Amino acid sequence: MHTPSIRMRKVLTSFTSLLAMMAVYAFLAAALLGLAAAQTPGTTPEVHPKLTTWKCTKAGGCKSQNTALVLDSATHWIHQANDTSKGCGNWGSGADPIACPDEATCAKNCILEGIENYTDYGVSTSGGNLVMEMYNPKGSVASPRIYLLAEDENKYEMLQLTGNELTFDVDVSKLPCGMNGALYLSEMEADGGRSALNPGGASRGTGYCDAQCFVTPWVNGVVSIYSTLLPMLNSLFTGQRCRSGCLL
Repeated sequence: MHTPSIRMRKVLTSFTSLLAMMAVYAFLAAALLGLAAAQTPGTTPEVHPKLTTWKCTKAGGCKSQNTALVLDSATHWIHQANDTSKGCGNWGSGADPIACPDEATCAKNCILEGIENYTDYGVSTSGGNLVMEMYNPKGSVASPRIYLLAEDENKYEMLQLTGNELTFDVDVSKLPCGMNGALYLSEMEADGGRSALNPGGASRGTGYCDAQCFVTPWVNGVVSIYSTLLPMLNSLFTGQRCRSGCLL
């Protein structure tokens, strides 16, 4: 069976490889990042690097797929529409209450720009090979987390694991002492929570779900008004806390 070879170099944290998303499970990559997802796509284009994957059957053998990668929405530049020097919220403190008094206003005020050059964020591909760097070429921390997109680049690639096998190679020979190279699956929607308030969806890397219920400004790319208005209740209502901290 032909499978993608996934390689890592330099310092990587929480490496989560790719290849596939299943029914509602996403196959993702690398560490936590600074900001979360916004709603309205900006003018900077999103150029997804291609990564060849293979889908194999006993009867038909292996067929290549022209799949692509997208960086987590948290990596994208998010700014206010009328002032690019201002963001729309930070991890741990929720959404900006002025820019985001409600969901519709926040969607208009907050712009999520695309990423044209993924190598600036420590991600490069060649055929079926992926290299993730902890640091970008300028020496700044990149710590990328990436997801696998379907060939149309509008939805995540999904995989039904029941009765199937997921195969991949990971080179950790250059992963230094003290660093963690991890692989995990996480439940996500195929479209990344795309909606009228989050038109970018999977194509901009939204919809990541994590059981670590930290406070973030966004839920599936839509502002979490709860995180803005009632952060003090995070420790009291676990279900609501997870809603505001789980999906980006």
